[in-house]
Amino acid sequence: MNARDPKHAGEIDAVAADWLQRRQFWNWSPDDEAALNAWLEEADAHRVAYLRQAAVWQSAERLVVLRPELDVPEKSRFLPLLMRIAAVVLVAAFGAGAIAYYVHPREAIYSTPVGGRKTLELADGSRIELNTDTVVSLSKQGDTRKATLLRGEAYFHIRHDAAHPFVVSAGDYRVTDLGTKFVVRRAPSRVEVGLLEGGVRFDAASIEGAPQSALLTPGDVVVADANSMKMSKEPLGELMTALSWRRGVLVFRDTMLEDAAREFNRYNREKLVLQGADVAQLRINGTFKAASIELFARSVKDLFGLSVTHSGGELVISK
Repeated sequence: MNARDPKHAGEIDAVAADWLQRRQFWNWSPDDEAALNAWLEEADAHRVAYLRQAAVWQSAERLVVLRPELDVPEKSRFLPLLMRIAAVVLVAAFGAGAIAYYVHPREAIYSTPVGGRKTLELADGSRIELNTDTVVSLSKQGDTRKATLLRGEAYFHIRHDAAHPFVVSAGDYRVTDLGTKFVVRRAPSRVEVGLLEGGVRFDAASIEGAPQSALLTPGDVVVADANSMKMSKEPLGELMTALSWRRGVLVFRDTMLEDAAREFNRYNREKLVLQGADVAQLRINGTFKAASIELFARSVKDLFGLSVTHSGGELVISK
């Protein structure tokens, strides 16, 4: 594909922006530097895109210099001049998209649409998997690696580094990694944390007027809202089942239909609506693709002899 193709150019810009984000926000190793230089060597378009992204930061006074100057290959020594040109000319042509990617110095925001999933591979070896309709920001404050869950649900597989703690914030709640795998779900009025491996410290800024903390061990689940913090122990198998969204499926085991419908509605723009308490309290077992809401509705219809009708953007299930 021609390097001037807008779609291809946009993809190159996205990769360049990702390199900048990794270089600025997370631990940067000699291997990372070598990989970046190899990518820059692949094509002039890569070098121009990288400099374009950096120039946007500079022009907006958003580029924080955390590392030494990039070691540009011998054949690319014309690039300091190109950098000066990019700061004046290319920023005007491409700045809007890049600034949308970087919304604050040393902060990047990632999101998924309804029904979407995304995996973030961090430069320090950590991994974050975003569930449906989720927004998370990543930043680095001093020696602290920080993720802020603004909405939705995310699974964290964090490479522990005592010198660079990893903290997840969700509203008034904080989860500090002690070397671990855990999941955080932020709903409008509460936060839920489940620990699969390792350990975390959970801190609530204010519950009934007083801060509270808890150390979690594998199998622990904490549910906190403005008035209470409750911790329970769940079998690890149950926690893994709750993470079936990572495979794009929903698993129900003796689940009330109203709870199953609520889960499906998180992943689909078309919504399930149950009419009648007796319908809502029916129980179901099975594994379903999260995006197959109509198949689920038909299965419920056949299993319980119910009626399913379409109404606008809703699937109404009734007797």
